[in-house]
Amino acid sequence: MQIPSVSAKDKSAADSEASALPKTRGFRRHYLLVVLLFVYAMSMIDRHIMGVLIQPIKEEFGVSDSAMGLLTGLAFALFYSILAVPFGRLADRSNRRNLVSYCCLAWSLATALCGMALGFWSLVGARVAVAVGEAGGTAPSGSMIADVYPPEQRSRAMSIFMLGPHFGTLFGLGLGAWIAQQYGWRQAFLSLAIPGIVAALLLRFTCSEPERGAQQRDPQALAEKAVGLVTERFGDVVLALRKNAAFVGLGLASLLLAFAGYAIGMWNTSFLVRSHSLSLKDAGALMGIFGGGAAIIGAVLSGWLTDRMAKRSPGWQIGVPVLGVLASVPFGLYFYMAPASTPWAFGGLQIPHSMPAYLVFAVLSSFWVAPTYAALTNVVPAKYLATALAIYNLLVTAAGGGLGPLTAGMLSDALSGLAGVESLRWALVCMLAFYLVAVAAYALTLKSYVNQIRTGQSAGVA
Repeated sequence: MQIPSVSAKDKSAADSEASALPKTRGFRRHYLLVVLLFVYAMSMIDRHIMGVLIQPIKEEFGVSDSAMGLLTGLAFALFYSILAVPFGRLADRSNRRNLVSYCCLAWSLATALCGMALGFWSLVGARVAVAVGEAGGTAPSGSMIADVYPPEQRSRAMSIFMLGPHFGTLFGLGLGAWIAQQYGWRQAFLSLAIPGIVAALLLRFTCSEPERGAQQRDPQALAEKAVGLVTERFGDVVLALRKNAAFVGLGLASLLLAFAGYAIGMWNTSFLVRSHSLSLKDAGALMGIFGGGAAIIGAVLSGWLTDRMAKRSPGWQIGVPVLGVLASVPFGLYFYMAPASTPWAFGGLQIPHSMPAYLVFAVLSSFWVAPTYAALTNVVPAKYLATALAIYNLLVTAAGGGLGPLTAGMLSDALSGLAGVESLRWALVCMLAFYLVAVAAYALTLKSYVNQIRTGQSAGVA
């Protein structure tokens, strides 16, 4: 693509437009990051609360594991994926702060509707409404963060933002399990919708829209920004991303990890109930408080470690996820293969002997998320970053969030004739194989990513 010449008049107009935007710097950028983290956590709570409510919902409506896999996975992911890209395009052309806040309000109200469901299919409809709202949250948020943090700080910033799913697990499973145990699964939905409404109001009325492309260091992108170039046609953006080897490789690895990770995250509570005879309250607390806490440690550690190591070589942006994911697999295998035994009693909870292995697994298996997301912002131009991240989220959510839990549920049903009550255990063991395939995808992407970083290429549209 030829960069148009930049006249003094064009540059002056662009600078004037940029100066009209509130400057999101210093404390304001950190505050924006925290609020976006709050919003993201609320989306994950509303999304993953189903993981702890599978058993009571299944019992009330009398449906199979496959039906619950449809409800927790495909029904949500299909609509989320369909609408994520249009929302990403809208974010590249409009005020991202307003878009995210309105979407947060919408999915929070839809979560409350889940608690009012009259039957299985009305619950499916309410979950679809949650998916529609959440489709407009993640990609615009990532685009805003990339506009207020430079590349050398971006992995740490993204690691903070990516705490959202872990806080969602912590509160969605822990608090959700307690509410469901005490007051029923419907009240869990109703109660957890309230913080999302608060998050939407905070973002809309206390945060500012960042200057788009403020941290972009690609010379071509800077020249285009100076003349106020508008976003390209969608087909051109897709073609550019398809030619971007780093984007394609990172997307494939993330798809595989999400496929296994969503399945494991959604079914872990039921696994502890079925295979270790824990109560719903104890299983939810273990997965939420301990598992979620371990994942938080992994997310923060991976962001800090990646920024530190990437100063030595850009390859560590991918190397850290590879090492973390690869090291996590043995601990995951031990957790799922360990037989049930008399659990430890601690703080009123029943804790299986294999739980420490799961905590290590949760730390290491979360090493991929923030570094990968930050890597994408390093190889995609700011002018269509929200669209690119929406396409990425479509791949991760459609194949991961949609098919992962459904596949695990179907495997559990298929293996029930051979394994009986332990069928879910073996289904989750099978999911771990996809972690190893993802490591291979990362390894094949390493060279192209390093080359793009060193040559300053960011997949510009030809």
